[in-house]
Amino acid sequence: MNTRVQVEHPVTEMITGIDIIKEQIWIAFSGETALKQNDIVPRGHAIECRINAEDPKKGFQPSPGKITMCHQPSGFRTRVDGAIYQGYKVTPYYDSMVCKLICHGRNREEAIQRMLRSLDEFVLEGITTTIELHKIILDHDKFINSDFNVGWLDNEKII
Repeated sequence: MNTRVQVEHPVTEMITGIDIIKEQIWIAFSGETALKQNDIVPRGHAIECRINAEDPKKGFQPSPGKITMCHQPSGFRTRVDGAIYQGYKVTPYYDSMVCKLICHGRNREEAIQRMLRSLDEFVLEGITTTIELHKIILDHDKFINSDFNVGWLDNEKII
């Protein structure tokens, strides 16, 4: 059993409507959960994009610096997990992920469209990020048609 919360937990939260962190705290406090497996019903599709301070065109080289402009997307079934803001300093000493963007839809196509809209709304200036790469991937025929594998990005040379 893996007792730590996975970085992708917002995807599960979006499709089940269950706050996993809240449940974990409640279990630690009470020793039990009120949930049964039958209570957990997946609904729709969710996608998570990890927004990293990296330059995909330079082999994903870290891009530390100060965020000079920050506008995060919002809206129905859109979630941003992170603590960035205008003036935030991204250092080269830690993981390059600055936030996670999660979008939910009734199906995969709707989740992709919502994510593309959210990525278009996302403005992070002062650092180079993976935002544009995510847009390229989400709009690529092979991604849309689920015709990819773990080596796809390296083999496709889309950046």
